[in-house]
This record gives sequence, C-alpha cells and structure tokens, in this order.
Amino acid sequence: MKKLFLLVLPILTLMGCSDDDDASVVLPMPTGESKLYQLNSVANPSISGTATFIENDDNSTTINLNVVGTPDDGMHPAHIHFNTAAEGGDIALTLGTVDGTTGLSTITTSTLNDGTSISYDELLNFDGYINVHLGPGDDLATIVAQGDIGQNELSGESKMYDLGERDVAGISGTVTFEERLNGEALATIALDGTPADGTHPAHIHMNTAAEGGAILYSFTPVDGTTGMSVSNVATLDDETPFVYADVLTVDGYVNVHLGPGDDLATIVAQGDIGQNELSGESKMYDLGERDVAGISGTVTFEERLNGEALATIALDGTPADGTHPAHIHMNTAAEGGAILYSFTPVDGTTGMSVSNVATLDDETPFVYADVLTVDGYVNVHLGPGDDLATIVAQGDIGQNELTGESTTYTLGEVDVPGINGSLTFEERLNGEALATISLVNTVPDAEHPAHIHANSASETGPIIFTFTSVDGTSGMSLSNVSMLDDETEFGYSDVLTVDGYVNVHLGPGNDLATIVAQSDIGANAN
Repeated sequence: MKKLFLLVLPILTLMGCSDDDDASVVLPMPTGESKLYQLNSVANPSISGTATFIENDDNSTTINLNVVGTPDDGMHPAHIHFNTAAEGGDIALTLGTVDGTTGLSTITTSTLNDGTSISYDELLNFDGYINVHLGPGDDLATIVAQGDIGQNELSGESKMYDLGERDVAGISGTVTFEERLNGEALATIALDGTPADGTHPAHIHMNTAAEGGAILYSFTPVDGTTGMSVSNVATLDDETPFVYADVLTVDGYVNVHLGPGDDLATIVAQGDIGQNELSGESKMYDLGERDVAGISGTVTFEERLNGEALATIALDGTPADGTHPAHIHMNTAAEGGAILYSFTPVDGTTGMSVSNVATLDDETPFVYADVLTVDGYVNVHLGPGDDLATIVAQGDIGQNELTGESTTYTLGEVDVPGINGSLTFEERLNGEALATISLVNTVPDAEHPAHIHANSASETGPIIFTFTSVDGTSGMSLSNVSMLDDETEFGYSDVLTVDGYVNVHLGPGNDLATIVAQSDIGANAN
C-alpha cells in the first residue's frame, strides 16, 4: 500500500501543475478578418482546395488548408513560396502537412521560416504562392494543388486572344492574360495539336504579324505534350516594365514556333494582340478575273482597335511559286490611276497576301475608315517587271464599290450585220456609274468609239459623253460615268433620265460615219 501511494502522488501533482499552466496561457483570438485563396489542380485533376488566412488579435495568422481528393493516409507537405507559381521560387514558410484522410492542416504563425516577422496584412500583400505536394522526399517534385496568394492573386480581369494556325496544319489555340492585384499578368498559352514531347518557344513581337518585328517578351516555352505554357508578365526582355494594362495597348503580336534553333523559322500559331486586335468590323471586295483566265478572289479589310486595318488578299488559280504584286490605285479601274498603296505580294502557291494598312506609300495616314471611302481600286499583277502590265485580278473599292443597282440597254445592229450587244450602267456608292459595253462580232484589233448623244436616235444630236472605245478583240468597254464631256456632273441617276441615245462606231476618222450598234437610253428608252 505504501508503494502504491507513492506512485499515485506524483501523478496527482503533475496533473495539478498542468491545470495551473493552462489557466495562465492566453490563446490568440480571431479578429474576424480572413482571406480565402483557391488551390487549383496540378498533377491530379481531382485534387484541389482552398487556403484560408485568419487574422488573430496577437498579430499572428492562422493558415488553414482544406484539400479535397487526397488519398487516404497520405501526408502532403505544403509551403508558401516566393514569387508567382509561373516563375517558381524558394520556400518562404512551411505550412501544416495536409492529412490525406481529412484533407486538412493548420498552423498559426507570425514569422517566416527565416525568422522574419510577418503580419496578416503583410501576408495579404506577399509576393508568393502555395504548393501542396504529393508527399515528402521524391514526391515533393509532384505538385497536387497550387495557388497564387497575396499581391499575385488574380483580380478577375482577363483578355483572351486567338492564336491561329500558320505553317503546321492542325495547331492553333489561345493566349489568355489575367490581371494580378499588383498589376502584373498571368499569361496562359493553350494550344491543340502540338506534337508530344516537343518544346515550342513563344514570344510577343513588335508590330503586327503582317509586318513582323523584333521580340519584345519571351514566354515560358509551350510544352508539346500538354500544349500549355504559363508565364508571369511583369517586364519585357529588356527589363522595361510591362504589365496587364500594357498588354491591352501594345503594338504587338504573338508567335509560337515549332521549336528552337532552325525550327524557329516555322510558326505554328500566331495572333495579333493589344491595339492590333481586330474590332470585328470588316469589308470584303471582289477581285474579278482580268487578263489571265481562272484567277480571281477577294480582298478583305478588317479593322483593328487602333483604327488601322489587316488586309487579306485570297486568290484562286494563281500559279505555284509565283509572286504577284498588288496595289491600291487612285480612281476607278475603268479610269486607271497611280499607285496609292502597295500590299505584300500575293504568294502564288497559297494565293494569299496579308498586309497592315496604316499609311499610303507616301506615308499619308490611311486606315480602315479611309479604305471605305477611298476613290480607288485594287490591281493584282502577274508578276514584277514586264509582268506588271498583265492584270490577273481587279476590283473597285471604297466609294467606287457598286451598290447593286443597275440598268441595261440593248445595243441593236445598225450598219454592220451581226454586231450588237448591251450597255449596262451600275451605280457606285458615290453616285457615279460603271458603264460596261459588251458587243459580239466586233472587228479583232479594231477600236470602236462610243458616245452618248443628246436627243433620241431618230432625232440625232451632238456628243455629250465619250465612253472608253470598245476593244474589237474582246468586244468590251469599261468607263466611269461621273460627268459629261463639258464637265457637267452626270451620275447614275442622270443616266436614268437623260434625253439621249448611244452610238457605237466602226472606227475613228472616216469610220465614225458607220454605226455598228445603237440604243436610246434614259428618258428615251422603251
């Protein structure tokens, strides 16, 4: 009994001391302030969670992790690291190890691992991120959940740009910039169709993709297996500050390359960004066949946010390996005129040309809005040098575009059997008219003058308008109708009411007396 008493007494004494100590300890109490951060899936899409920072009244912070999807009985180390998750960084603070069965961990701290004091407010402005690992040892390399915290948290503002297919079929995607609280950006490139195990360098370049330019910013290369790249955007490669707001206004574009070294020349995805983004407004003009049978297409102008334009010429039937200069000319195609703007030549193999439209060749500002009103037309030539004289595709643009309204008159046979045809007037946006004479059985290599005369054909009268002479080989004549020969204004609406008739003559000089085709027009038409 004595021995038993002696054994119990220390236990009672120890218990009494513990009660006294508990009564003297003051536990930190939450102030009511807290912040929740998302922990996103990384290695396993079923594992994700949250980190909750709770402010305490003793200037400490309780950090609770709640991770779902962790395997039972697993132990998952967790840390706060310096920098953003996209950049990576050393461990700043070791958090509680997450219990795989419950998915929970908690610590309360007022210092980083190196003893530096840190408050709740300082943690909310910390340049850091959280990693939750698969396990200790070798499993530290596998991240199961991750999230930026503090100043690196995303604000909710974002901008996505398309990265279109280029030199390799089937590869395309997007680049998304997400604003951080500190104004920097998280850039995520997501591509489909990249070859497994490839590494694809990616950059922001100066200027538009149509113009080309030097590298401004280098992304983390795209992983070919996942098609993904994540980068933090804070400075350009030359260390000039460059943040989310700058992305929205940069004069730039993104290239993703097939690979490093020689493969840099192969672009697998590309897209204009910032001020060069397309607004969604566009205008397409037809480029009709001219001197070479089978070549025709379109030119499309797309407005950029900065008011400039992306011009895309797309032709069918161009000869492989050919190079086809293309220009905007002054006036209508029927009149002809000097070159105003030079496009990037059309690639004969693809039939394509892309150009940025910002100034005319003389550096006069010329943007999308000017395209819609220009007094001009587009020529695409067979080639440079002597081949410039051969037009393979052509179309009026701007104010010279046709409205779709037209009037056709029959040109009947008169002095020469078998020569007859039609005369069509088509209204332009500016109210003028394109006049097309089309005759059959004209004399090859001859020129057939044609005019509008005053009065009716039965009355006859003087010439008031002179057409471009009809080409005897083709039987065609194209003229722009904007004023009479005496410079009186005369447009499409005047054609419909004019007291006149049309004569087409056998030839100039003495042959003017021979009328090969004729029709009353305007007020005199049947």
